Amino acid sequence: MQNYIIPSPPVVCIPTIDDRHFPVRRVYCIGRNYPAHASEMGHDPNREEPFFFQKNPDNLSPDGLFPYPAHSKEVHHEVELLVALQKGGSNIAPEDAMDCVWGYAVCLDMTLRDLQSQLKHSSRPWEVSKAFEKSAPVGLLVNRREVGDCHEGDIKLEVNGTVRQSGNLSQMIWKIPEIISHLSRFYDIIGGDVILTGTPSGVDSVSVGDSIRGSITGLSDLKVKIV
Repeated sequence: MQNYIIPSPPVVCIPTIDDRHFPVRRVYCIGRNYPAHASEMGHDPNREEPFFFQKNPDNLSPDGLFPYPAHSKEVHHEVELLVALQKGGSNIAPEDAMDCVWGYAVCLDMTLRDLQSQLKHSSRPWEVSKAFEKSAPVGLLVNRREVGDCHEGDIKLEVNGTVRQSGNLSQMIWKIPEIISHLSRFYDIIGGDVILTGTPSGVDSVSVGDSIRGSITGLSDLKVKIV
């Protein structure tokens, strides 16, 4: 047994639809992976070299509550497909990448848009606008065997019953195998890593008291209350 100086932090896990738990090591996020969202953010919607940022594993929050951060006045919702990996490697070929996938979940990439804009304007890293506490509400994981490869399917987000985001997974600029392959060029990815695959257009602000519902064809809906 290891002789730890302090108690070891708890393992971060995502619950699965069959009452198990998926342990998480890292959270990778691809930016601007839907053309319409790239356009609404003022960027070129055409296929360019992908870029990534990271959230912290304990940003993943399965309890259905999102505490509105006191240091922001413009928090945006971004609904995304989360891909959970059962194995990994380095320099993985795209044709082998889907073998790494264990399953999928609906996830939110909550973003402090006002803070992110300020940091971008000053050419500073904008990690604090993405990787803040409970910034990634997440639904139940569904095994790939149950739902298939998730290369297409409706992805939608409602706020208080009104649809704000609507798209299809097939609209991703970089597809799931390409994302995994590209990541593996720079990181030794392993089982327990998860990937947020981008959001369709329609991102907008939320307020305390709002109810969010995220859905993707074949997956368990994600319901979140802004508190």
